[in-house]
Amino acid sequence: MALTQEDVSRIAHLARLELSEAEQGALLGQLNGFFSIVEQMSAVDTSGVEPLYTPLSAVQDVQLRLREDAVTESNQRELNQRSAPAVEDGLFLVPKVIE
Repeated sequence: MALTQEDVSRIAHLARLELSEAEQGALLGQLNGFFSIVEQMSAVDTSGVEPLYTPLSAVQDVQLRLREDAVTESNQRELNQRSAPAVEDGLFLVPKVIE
């Protein structure tokens, strides 16, 4: 999937970026290079390959060190919300920004 100059212009507009023609041209080459790599990776047949939870597990036996899921800190919600200008029912109140 190759992008065009119009695609880059539209992406820049959506991202609210102001790019010069030279910057758009450079970005077009970089994005197309990225998508080329993605297409190459997508073409690789990975059926029958088990997912790795760490890259090291491909070359050695890795034992995960799991810890007990225990609460280690107390609830300090009220203390943390003391400096907030407005709080209601334990929630921060913020001004409405969307009409």
